[in-house]
Amino acid sequence: MGNCLTISDPSPEDVSNKVLKALPVETAFKFPSPLPTFTQSSVFAKGTIDLGGLEVSQVSTFNKVWSTYEGGPDNLGATFFEPSSIPSGFSILGYYAQPNNRKLFGWVLTARDLSSNTLKPPIDYTLVGTTESLKIKQDGTGYFWQPVPPDGYQAVGLIVTNTSQKPALDKLRCVRSDLTEQCETDTWIWGSNGVNVSILRPTTRGTQATGVSVGTFTYQTQNSSPPSLSCLKNTKFDFSTMPNGSQIKKLFETYSPLIYFHPDEEYLPSSVNWYFSNGALLYKKGEESKPIPIEPNGTNLPQGESNDGSYWLDLPIDKNSKERVKKGDIQNTNVYLHIKPMLGSTFTDIAIWIFYPFNGPARAKVKFVNLPLGRIGEHIGDWEHATLRISNFTGELWRLFLSQHSGGVWIEASDLEFQSGNKPVAYASLHGHAMYPKPGLVLQGDDGIGIRNDTAKGKNVIDTGLGYEVIAAEEPPWVDYLRKWGPKIDYNVDDEVRAVAKILPGALKKAFVKFVKKIPDEVFGEDGPTGPKLKSNWAGDEN
Repeated sequence: MGNCLTISDPSPEDVSNKVLKALPVETAFKFPSPLPTFTQSSVFAKGTIDLGGLEVSQVSTFNKVWSTYEGGPDNLGATFFEPSSIPSGFSILGYYAQPNNRKLFGWVLTARDLSSNTLKPPIDYTLVGTTESLKIKQDGTGYFWQPVPPDGYQAVGLIVTNTSQKPALDKLRCVRSDLTEQCETDTWIWGSNGVNVSILRPTTRGTQATGVSVGTFTYQTQNSSPPSLSCLKNTKFDFSTMPNGSQIKKLFETYSPLIYFHPDEEYLPSSVNWYFSNGALLYKKGEESKPIPIEPNGTNLPQGESNDGSYWLDLPIDKNSKERVKKGDIQNTNVYLHIKPMLGSTFTDIAIWIFYPFNGPARAKVKFVNLPLGRIGEHIGDWEHATLRISNFTGELWRLFLSQHSGGVWIEASDLEFQSGNKPVAYASLHGHAMYPKPGLVLQGDDGIGIRNDTAKGKNVIDTGLGYEVIAAEEPPWVDYLRKWGPKIDYNVDDEVRAVAKILPGALKKAFVKFVKKIPDEVFGEDGPTGPKLKSNWAGDEN
C-alpha cells in the first residue's frame, strides 16, 4: 500500500474524550422495551437463588443516603444508597454505590437463612472512613462503616451514613465463613484525595468458579489497609439456575447486538462455512506445496492437541479469489454463541464470536496528520467477540463486553445505545474490527499520537440475532481446531516505519518514531489468531 498524508478531519467525535453531565440520582435507567418473561416452573429468572442453605435475592431499588459531586469518573462524584423494598424474610448484606455520570442502574444481594445460622448480625462497627476533611462538594459528610462479624462469619459489604452515629446492629447481616470467598476490586466508583471506592468481585472467576458477587463496594485510603470484606460462595453449584435452550433463544433474540461497520470498511465478516467453501486452505508444516481444501464445516481439520505450529489456514491461492474472500460476505455472516455460567452461576454469559477472513492495515494519527501504516496491522483471519452478561435472577441484561484488540471493556447496560427494542448497538472499527459503544474516533495512544480506531454508522450492519449458531467445546469440528487461522508472515518492521516516517516533517517524525516503540507486539507482523476455544475467556472471565 502506498503511503499518503492527509490532514485530520476534526468532525468525528473523539469518544474517548467525551464529557458527561451529572445526572439526578433519582433518574433510573429503564430498558426501551419490556423484558422477556419466563415460566416460574423454571429455576432461571425466578427472582431468588439457593446458594446452599443461603437464599439470595437481587435488589435493584434504593434510597439515597449520601452524595458527593466531585471525584470519580468524569469528576462528577458518586451516590451511595441503602437497598429498599427488601423481600420478606431477607436481610441486607451491604449498601450500593455508583458514579453520577450515568443513570441509576445496579443491584445488591439480600439474603435469607434456609438452613441454620448462615446469617448473624455484626457485634460492632468500625469507622473505616469519613469525608469530613475532604474539600469537595458533598451533601454533608459521609461515614463508611465496616461490620465487625462474630467468630466464624464474614462481612460482605459496608454501610454508609450521613451522621457520625453508629448504625444499628440489626441493620445488616454477616455470612457464615464457609459460604464466602475471597474478593477483589472491580469497577472504580469514586475517588478523591487518596480515597478510592470500588465495586467488589470474586478473585477467582470462570465457568467452574463458585464465587458470587454481592454488588457491594470497598473503601480504601492510601495509608490504610482495605476493609476485610468477602464475596459469597455458591456451594450448590449444579448449574440449575442456568437458562435452558428455549430460554437462551429468547434471551438472545431480545438482546442480540446490532454491529455497525464504518462506511469505508472493505473487510467484512462471513460465516466460517462460507470461508471454507470459498477456497480457504489448510497448510501443514513441511508440506507447504500441497495445501488441502477445507470441508464446509471443518470436518477435515486436525482436532485437539495444541497450537504447535504444525498447521495453519490461509486464503485461496488464486489472486482474484483471494481478494474476493478477503472482503468477506456480510450476507453470509453467522455469529457463534458460547454459553457460560459466571459468578457462581448467578449470571449467564453469552459470548458472541464473529469471524473475519482478513484484518486490514492500521492507520495512525500524528497530531493533525493522518497516515496509513503500510502492512502494519494486517493479518489473515480475525476473531472478535462481544459478551452479554445476563442475570440468572431476572433475565435482565447487566453488561456488554466489547473486544478491543488484545483486551476489551465492559459497558453497563445503562450506558448502551439500543435499537429495535432491547438490542444494544456496537460499532466495529475501520480495518481493525475492535468494537466500541459509540461512533467516533478512539485514539490508541496519547498526546494526540496513536493508532486510529474510527467507527461510524455505515450502510453495512449485522443483526446478530438473525444468523447464529450455538457452539460447544468440540462442536462444530472447527471449534476443536487449535492451530492458527492464518499464516505467520514476517517482514521488516523498520522498513515499514521508515516508509511512513519519511513523509513527516522533523518534529512529527521524531514523535511518530517514539510512539511506534510503544505499539504492542501483536500489531506488528502478519500472524493469524487462534480460534475461540484457545482464548482465556473461553473458560474464564473477560478480564
